[in-house]
Amino acid sequence: MSLATPRLQIALDTPDLPAALGPLVAAASDVDVIEVGTVLCLAEGMAAVRAIRAAFPATPILADIRIAEAGKILSTMAFRAGASLVSVVAGASLETVRQVVAVAAEYDGEVQVELADEWYDVERARTWRDIGVQHVIVKRSRDREAAGDLSWGPDDLARVDELAGMGFTVTITGGIGVSDLATFAGHPVGIVIAGRSVVAAADPAAAARTLQDELRRVWPS
Repeated sequence: MSLATPRLQIALDTPDLPAALGPLVAAASDVDVIEVGTVLCLAEGMAAVRAIRAAFPATPILADIRIAEAGKILSTMAFRAGASLVSVVAGASLETVRQVVAVAAEYDGEVQVELADEWYDVERARTWRDIGVQHVIVKRSRDREAAGDLSWGPDDLARVDELAGMGFTVTITGGIGVSDLATFAGHPVGIVIAGRSVVAAADPAAAARTLQDELRRVWPS
């Protein structure tokens, strides 16, 4: 069975908006989704989402605010600022998730749950899908990378397959570069997040093009 080529998402986890806009503008033509990362959201607030929405009115934008509670309030702020998607942490209560899904429906937006490295509950994931969550993230965290764990193992791949089988769009993230992508060949990845490999590159446009070329090679549509 042929699998669709994943979309490429650029993660803007910079300490201020100007640091994000430089690489974003350079790479924008080769990016499918823009992530206003947690670091940038904390530094600049929803002003960062508004600014990027104004600059890129047609591109999907994820406000990666990792909602843990106050679901209605926080998701409303993000969608009003122009977000297309918002993120919720896996440990959020089901009531919080329901609130965020309800707000997303009002704004024709979508909801993504971010799984922690060591947190995965199959039944809870099925409940998220039943509630209306469309996306999940399978990740290798920044802290895990810093500790020297740069591997993607069979458990990660099995998690991707299982979640996609439930009907989620599965996103993979965690210091992903070109050399990581072949590990996921044959698996139903929907979105690949690239942060530092594009944002910190000497030539962000070339880095994004190289990733897109490899995505098409690994997942030819």
